[in-house]
Amino acid sequence: MSVIALVTHQDRPEASAVARSTVDWLEQLGHRVVLPEADADRLGRSSNGVIEETLGDTADVAVSLGGDGTMLRTVALVAQQGVPIIGVNFGQLGYLTDVEPDGVRDALEKFLAAEYTVEERMLLEVTISASEAEGPVTVLALNEAVVEKTASGNTVRLDVELDGSFFTPYAADGLIVATPTGSTAYAFSARGPIVEPTHRALLLTPVSPHMLFDRTLVLDDDSEIRLTVSDHRPAALVIDGRAMGDLRTGDTVTCRASETVARLVMFGPRDFHAILKAKFGLADR
Repeated sequence: MSVIALVTHQDRPEASAVARSTVDWLEQLGHRVVLPEADADRLGRSSNGVIEETLGDTADVAVSLGGDGTMLRTVALVAQQGVPIIGVNFGQLGYLTDVEPDGVRDALEKFLAAEYTVEERMLLEVTISASEAEGPVTVLALNEAVVEKTASGNTVRLDVELDGSFFTPYAADGLIVATPTGSTAYAFSARGPIVEPTHRALLLTPVSPHMLFDRTLVLDDDSEIRLTVSDHRPAALVIDGRAMGDLRTGDTVTCRASETVARLVMFGPRDFHAILKAKFGLADR
């Protein structure tokens, strides 16, 4: 018997339908299925619900049923336990998902037969030291950590240290610290470079900087980036799309490559270049 964790997109009826049928099918085969409590209640499968923090404790594999956002949520729930993740695409063209909705059962059959490979992706380790918190908090991210302004018409003022040495102050709408996987997310919309997702590097990209220096820095994966709020105006911290709260003067966000990796299940060669061409409508000739 295997233990399969399912994580579903809450607003996609088609994902919910596939989740319900997949639960029934797996249980008929004698496997155990677990879901985050909120997902299980929404699907009418409350008996399969577990506390989110324990989802990855016993799972042999996690299946993400949604788009890239659901994949980010799944990574946050199970990556620390080393659980491999199958991404099923119920969004548009996903960078992170490898399986289409009609291929869920085939993908699980191949996984259970050990007919797959695992692609490791670097994760960002983000340590937050805020004056209003009891102590530092560390969070993992697959895409990025963003420190950004909270009010329209303002900028955020951030001091940046690289490997413990002061680099420069930034005045901008925000600063993005991204992984190579995250280079095609928010960092890309801020005109950052596209980086092959299996590389290991840290990308520091300003958002609408109010200064002449507006380039992305691509740093080694053993680098440490520290952002400190240096102005009286608060800044918001968002990690992989999750709002983490506001930061005040003197609060810091420290980013480095994590020793933990995201383990994405692949069932054949993944052509990142072909995905880029399809995503942006690039011509063959």
